[in-house]
Amino acid sequence: MKKRIKTSLIIVALALLACLVGLVGLVWFLSRPDKPDELIAESALDTSQSPSFEVRVVVPRMGLPFAGILPDSLAKKYDLTPRELRLDHASPGASIRSVALDGIELSADGWNLLVKADAEGQVTSGTHLVFPLGLGGNQVTLDCRPADRPVGNLHTTTRAGSDFIGGRFIVELANCKNADSGKTIDWPPAPLTIRGSFVGQSAGRRQGSDKSSN
Repeated sequence: MKKRIKTSLIIVALALLACLVGLVGLVWFLSRPDKPDELIAESALDTSQSPSFEVRVVVPRMGLPFAGILPDSLAKKYDLTPRELRLDHASPGASIRSVALDGIELSADGWNLLVKADAEGQVTSGTHLVFPLGLGGNQVTLDCRPADRPVGNLHTTTRAGSDFIGGRFIVELANCKNADSGKTIDWPPAPLTIRGSFVGQSAGRRQGSDKSSN
């Protein structure tokens, strides 16, 4: 009799564990970020628009607290790492600092993104992103760069008779340091995925959506 009761308790415990694993898996599936290879729509190639851009920073699941089951709103409230950060031309202090066929530099309050590419459009080691992020309950500013062999590409397009350049990019950044102290940190455990689109004038002057940069 005792053996049957013990066996029944083990079965019940295993069933509860299976339900818990299934629930966590469901939460993960519903809350997971977009697939890394999903690019932002290339609306920026419409050169009739004003200078504009959009950037998304996707954090790998291994770099998220509690396996990434927390909603981003809660993670940001407690200075924890969110699944995704976004930046665009409407962000405070946003501007397109420079745009060319082989590179783009974007900035906003606390942000600076430089994407450099070779003649084939492959990202080079000059690419980097400086941005604020909550890590372990602290707000820090990171400077992240590609691995020794950079992964990513930049596609740009121009139109005849126009000085506008539009394009899109996807970049992996594997190495980060504290931008204030200059010390390398043991994060992220897997590369960040940075992807975005843009349109801007190749005039070499700072371009932005606020009045001070027009």
